[in-house]
Amino acid sequence: MSKRGKVIVLVAPSGGAKSTMAKRLLNDFPDLRFSVSATTRPPRKGEVDGEDYYFLPDEEFDKKIEEDEFLEWEEFYNGIKYGTLKSDVEKQLNKGYFILLDIDVLGAVNIKEYFGSEGLTLFISPPSMDVLEQRLRNRNTETEETLSTRLKRAKKEISYADRFDTVIINDDLETAYREIKEAVERFMNT
Repeated sequence: MSKRGKVIVLVAPSGGAKSTMAKRLLNDFPDLRFSVSATTRPPRKGEVDGEDYYFLPDEEFDKKIEEDEFLEWEEFYNGIKYGTLKSDVEKQLNKGYFILLDIDVLGAVNIKEYFGSEGLTLFISPPSMDVLEQRLRNRNTETEETLSTRLKRAKKEISYADRFDTVIINDDLETAYREIKEAVERFMNT
């Protein structure tokens, strides 16, 4: 494998089946690698540094921001930061791997600007906000407050969909996955 790889970004609002789609893609494409993000949050039980995340102290994360070492990064309302390290992605691309990123909409827009035609951005959209709300309710993991927060965020994320290379409407999981797989296959083979 000597040809340089490319970057594939998968974005969906909470409840959009992004994790399911990512797992299936990684299973179906042997040259696809999941990008390990850096974070300032402490490891959860069973998480391994460098495998699940790069766990960094706040000061080290901030230094990497100052030194422009992230392709994209975000700080959440709870003060925890997540980011994609340029060096990690470049190392994998230079080995010829395709890198799958699971990031937010603004990060995806930045990645597309950075990689241009070497990056594919896919937005998985629910058929409607009502369907998304029902899917989130069916999970039974949300309070009314967190549900409201997720739906507001989803509405904002969906407003960016037109800035993505491909928008897939996830009305039926199998149909949506087939469309994603075909888009990824075309991209990897060009």
